[in-house]
Amino acid sequence: MSRSAEAATDSDSKRKSSQRRGLVKAPDFRYFQPRYFTTAEVAKHKEEDDLWVSYLGHVYDLTPLAKEYKGDILLKPIAEAAGTDISHWFDAKTKDISKHVDPLTNTLRYHTPWGRFIHIPPQLPCSDWATDYGKPWWQGTQYMVGRLISKTRHIRLINVLTGQDHVLEVGTLETMWEIAHRFLTYNAHAASYTWKYDGRILNMDRTLEENGIYNEEDDFELLKMDDPLYLPAIMLHFNDDLTEL
Repeated sequence: MSRSAEAATDSDSKRKSSQRRGLVKAPDFRYFQPRYFTTAEVAKHKEEDDLWVSYLGHVYDLTPLAKEYKGDILLKPIAEAAGTDISHWFDAKTKDISKHVDPLTNTLRYHTPWGRFIHIPPQLPCSDWATDYGKPWWQGTQYMVGRLISKTRHIRLINVLTGQDHVLEVGTLETMWEIAHRFLTYNAHAASYTWKYDGRILNMDRTLEENGIYNEEDDFELLKMDDPLYLPAIMLHFNDDLTEL
């Protein structure tokens, strides 16, 4: 048998072996971009050189804006809001900053009781007001990094090999791969495990509910039951391939 034929046979054998063990090709997490963020994750970015905010259901990294306007007094309201949700700054219908009738000019103007900030025009005509910045920072998607998780749930991840048990807060819309990405904090070899629930191999491209793992937290909390009694437990079975994400 030729070397190429032997290599093809060996590759096919490994592929079939992987299929029997439930292995699937994992995404390359070196370039993986999370789609969802919790309020706690946004809150970590609360410095002027690492400035995130959320509004109207999305998360924005305003660090480049803060660097561009460093030292500008108009950056102050934004810097003070770093790491928080500023949806109350906006009109939910227009997706624009809220407006009101200005008592001084009797015209419709942006309402900024926390202080005028970057790209908000001055109250009165001003010769040094630059308008060549293009779109205001809050319009468009240039600073958007993902969506704010509106509802989270908790799951248990049990490593069958080591017996380690972790409770993880995840988004209800996240796929199993996105949950695996969160789990990297605890185990860098997350792709070396087959993820199972109730004896079934999970489809890593689907969400928890799409895999039949329903969220019953609210129902059990009404019964005043402790977390370990109702949190769904996902079993991680080691595949002996030491794949590191």
